[in-house]
Amino acid sequence: MSFLLGLTGSIGMGKSTTADMFRDEGIPVWDADQAVHETYRENAEVISAIGALVPDAVGEAGVDRAKLSKALEKNPKLIAEIEPIVHPQVAKHRAAFIESHRAADLILLDIPLIYEKDMAAEFDAVLVVSVDTDTQRERVMQREGMSPLKFEMIRNMQVPDDVKREKADFVIYTNTISQTRADVQKLIERIRAG
Repeated sequence: MSFLLGLTGSIGMGKSTTADMFRDEGIPVWDADQAVHETYRENAEVISAIGALVPDAVGEAGVDRAKLSKALEKNPKLIAEIEPIVHPQVAKHRAAFIESHRAADLILLDIPLIYEKDMAAEFDAVLVVSVDTDTQRERVMQREGMSPLKFEMIRNMQVPDDVKREKADFVIYTNTISQTRADVQKLIERIRAG
């Protein structure tokens, strides 16, 4: 039976970089954002349902995330209508990934909204990545299409970092690449040691 480790952290905390470090150690990693990308590109049912809500956000390549994001900025209430369309498909994707990696002793599930969606009980443990707020802001503002307003909107939708750290089974601080990598390796050893 695989040990299911949920990975989460607020925007700009180093989640993707940390997930890559687990991959480097040979750990299977399921990425919720990647699953959403695939769903928006390939799932006709989801594309059609989102097209009915936000016609401008759908084209030949499926759902255009940038256009959908702009629509959500204008009307945040749309999120409550879109989530029930997308989340069940993403959950199926995750279950299929876990099933296909049953032989692995450890599987990392990179999910930004573990605490926001009250999912912690679905994992054997949850790892939160964290960094100070100045570094977080600096990282996020370097992203294409990011604005201070968008950053604040995203942060306000997320459980605060200190609350996530308090709830977590494990916390890794992502101040430097070398320290983060060392902490990832130590955590893998610790989980494997039981």
